[in-house]
Amino acid sequence: MAIQVIPKEQQGSGAFNGGEIVENKPIGFPQDHSSVRPYSSLFYWAHARAVVDSTIGLHPHQGFEICSFVLQGEIRHFDTQLREWRPLQAGDVQIIRAGNGISHSEFMAKDAEIFQIWFDPDLTKTLDKPASYDDYRSSDFPELSTAGATVKTLAGAGSPFTMDTPGVEILRLEIGAAGHTLAAEPTRVYSAYVLSGEVTFNGEAAKPSDFVLLTEQSAIELQSAAGAQVFLISSPAQPGYRTYAQLRRAN
Repeated sequence: MAIQVIPKEQQGSGAFNGGEIVENKPIGFPQDHSSVRPYSSLFYWAHARAVVDSTIGLHPHQGFEICSFVLQGEIRHFDTQLREWRPLQAGDVQIIRAGNGISHSEFMAKDAEIFQIWFDPDLTKTLDKPASYDDYRSSDFPELSTAGATVKTLAGAGSPFTMDTPGVEILRLEIGAAGHTLAAEPTRVYSAYVLSGEVTFNGEAAKPSDFVLLTEQSAIELQSAAGAQVFLISSPAQPGYRTYAQLRRAN
C-alpha cells in the first residue's frame, strides 16, 4: 500500500497580475517546482486565491478538459465560444472541453478561491473535436449524508457533470467525528486535497492544504476528531491511452 502526503510547502506555486491572484499547485508545470508531475489522466491542479479583484486575460487552450471548482466567493468566465461573461458562485463547477481550440478569460472577486484542474481525455481524439462548455450549479449535484460524513458527487454516479476523460469520479466530503470509509480499487489512484480540518487517510495524518496521493488501496478510512472537508478525485492508474505527459516524455 502507498500513501503520500505532500504539504503545501512542497507543492508548486504561481501568481497572476503581480500577486493579485496567488496559487499553490499540487500538480504543476516544470517551472512551478511542484514535487508532483502529471499522472493518470490528471495533468494540472492549482488552488488559486484572489487577494484583490483581478482578471486573468484572454488566453488559449486546446485538447485538455479545463475544470474550475469554485470553493469560495465569486468568479466570472468569458470565452470565445459563448462571448459573454457568466458568473459562478461557491459550489458551482464549470468545464471547458477545449477540443480544437478555445480562448477564455477569468475574473476572480477578492477572496474567491477555486481549484482549476486539467484532465487529459486522450488528446489524439479531442484535438479533432469542436470546443464545448458547461456550467453546473451546486444544487445540481447529488448529496448523501450518513452518520459519519456528507458526500457530494461532483462527477460520477448520479451527477450531471459530463466529461470526455474516462473513469473519473470527483467527490467533496465533509467528515464528521464518526469518520467515513470509501470503497477503493487497487487499479485506481486517489488524489485528495484537505480543504479544512485535520484528517487521517488510513492512519496517515493530513492538515489543511495538504495533498494526499493514495495507490494500491482496497478501502480508504477517513477519520477526523473535530471534522474536516476533503476534495477527492478517483481516476484509473492506467487510463488506457498514452497521455500527453507520457508522449512528451517519450519525445
